Amino acid sequence: MSSYVVAISGASGAIYGVRLLEYLLKEKYKVYLTVSHEARLIIREELGLEWGAHFEETDEILKKKYAGDDLIYCNEKDMTAPIASGSVPTQGMIIAPCSMKTLAAIAHGFSSNLIERAADVTLKERRPLLLIPRETPLNQVHLRNMLMLSEMGATLIPAMPAFYNHPRSIDDMVNFIVGRALDGLKIENRIYQRWKES
Repeated sequence: MSSYVVAISGASGAIYGVRLLEYLLKEKYKVYLTVSHEARLIIREELGLEWGAHFEETDEILKKKYAGDDLIYCNEKDMTAPIASGSVPTQGMIIAPCSMKTLAAIAHGFSSNLIERAADVTLKERRPLLLIPRETPLNQVHLRNMLMLSEMGATLIPAMPAFYNHPRSIDDMVNFIVGRALDGLKIENRIYQRWKES
């Protein structure tokens, strides 16, 4: 069974990570999920979802919500979690959304939590690493860090929806970004309307 790491960091746009998680689970992929403390607060604020304030609460809530699915929830503080080691095979990792703090830490090899360590592992093992940065406007530090990560082999998918597909809802715009991320992981999907697709 193919497995992927999904991380949700503390930037606006938590819906991207949640939508991606739910799509992968629906399609029967194994998912290692890690969520920062700030991301749990944003999930509550932006989506109205209560994922708990602490790891144990979140673990219990997610087990109930996604019972029977192939979800392994990892504490962001647990540097002994499976995804902290390259010996655990995954097909790639995506951070959705990716805060500028997380992006900077990864670019400079600073692994202070499991999200950053798992990304470092993904890079060193030459596996696909996709980041959905969510910040605007971008300053020179942001841009330099993005360039560094691109040069290391990471793929950056800024949260910039297209309008050629005439989106009619926020869902349409979210699905466009999630679909492009799935494309980046080489996961076949029909979640969004492609260019000139009838």
